[in-house]
Amino acid sequence: MFDKISMVAALCLVGTTAASAVSDEPAPTEVPRLHQYVADVSAKRIEADVRKLVGFGTRHTLSDTKSDTRGIGAATRWVESQFKEISKSCAAPLEVFTVSDTVTGPRIPTPTKVTSVVAIQRGILDPDRMVIMSGDLDSRNSDPLDGKNDAPGANDNASGMAGTMEAARVLCKTKFPGSIVYLGLSGEEQGLYGGKIVAAYAKKHGWRIMGMLNNDMIGNISGINGVIDNSTARVFSEGTRIVETPKEANQRRFWGGEVDSPSRNLARLIAKLGDQYVPNLKVMMVYRLDRFRRGGHHRPFNEAGYPGVRVMETNENYNRQHQNVRVENGIHYGDTIDGVNFDYAAKLTSLNVVTLASIAGAPPAPVNVTIEGAVSPDTTIKWDMRPDQKETANLRGFRVYWRLTTDPQWHWSRWVGKDARSLTLKNVVIDNYFFGVAAVANDGLETPVVFPGPMGAFDHMPEAKK
Repeated sequence: MFDKISMVAALCLVGTTAASAVSDEPAPTEVPRLHQYVADVSAKRIEADVRKLVGFGTRHTLSDTKSDTRGIGAATRWVESQFKEISKSCAAPLEVFTVSDTVTGPRIPTPTKVTSVVAIQRGILDPDRMVIMSGDLDSRNSDPLDGKNDAPGANDNASGMAGTMEAARVLCKTKFPGSIVYLGLSGEEQGLYGGKIVAAYAKKHGWRIMGMLNNDMIGNISGINGVIDNSTARVFSEGTRIVETPKEANQRRFWGGEVDSPSRNLARLIAKLGDQYVPNLKVMMVYRLDRFRRGGHHRPFNEAGYPGVRVMETNENYNRQHQNVRVENGIHYGDTIDGVNFDYAAKLTSLNVVTLASIAGAPPAPVNVTIEGAVSPDTTIKWDMRPDQKETANLRGFRVYWRLTTDPQWHWSRWVGKDARSLTLKNVVIDNYFFGVAAVANDGLETPVVFPGPMGAFDHMPEAKK
């Protein structure tokens, strides 16, 4: 294990002497260890965790907090204990703690303490740069205020919570330049309270969040529409940032960027990595914040200005969501464990794992990205990097991307070395394409593509500007 970790760290952080000597040469486009991470994800471990969470009877936000065997309190303490146990075998130990606040609302009629679990795998070059995977701790049945009766919550959302714990088991064996955060968020069904509380905590503590991957229902393959499909996943992402100012909106009107928010380009990276590293999985990018008139725990992070997406199954079964367990007219209602396909949950967990590894293993994202080329046959894109040299110690170079304005995915690219801060594309007319730039590590891991202007920026921290 020591030799493996040492080798990975050398490649990931500073590269070999040969790599440094030929830094203008393109980085590899295939990262073999990402395939190994996918192979390391265990459907059996995910199943065991889902069964344990279901065994608490109900995890409703208003359920028992004192019992050791039933309710949201017991489930929360168990997840916290599991992250601490996982940490014992980590090369990068986890910092495990809880974040709480007392809230009231339409579905929380009396002041109630909402507690979420946080496990941080600290980066060794750039620890304040975070990429997050989350699952939800809580569950519910037909009555959103019923904290007494059983609400198994097997797929919604023990599957996402189990996937998040499994990702920690796989990735904590490796030290990365940036930090990975694993979240167990509570209060989701009552109003996204856990996400709001942790997003506020992140803002207060200066987290530079490059992406929040909210995993909410990753285990069902049999849809209410009659479709049975274990080979696709959906990634929902907002277009225009909700925190956009009127000045930024006016710039976007002329530059474009409606489909190139940080969240949207995070989704593109997820889809790209899924195609390359996760067998028999196709990612459907959905250009919408979430399902129609529904919500998830990435939304509070978006509202705080952070990139975030929802990762989930493609075909939902509404009879198994937010329903009392029962059989009526031969139809099974309720979110029980027989509705979870654990191999599929492992596949979607693998999608998260390669994305977390790519972003945490990459250098910081380019900042201050601008573009020029009006009334010219050529297009010039410019960018900066954060000035802290330690943060960019694993920087190999950059890829400038472009695509037709109607294409969903980046199509063309050009490599430049690590000292470059601009590239002119000859006879590529700015009016016909969208452009962006990604930073690439020595081993080939890269950031999401950063679209020019504030509409595409991942890093808004003041210290990012020269």
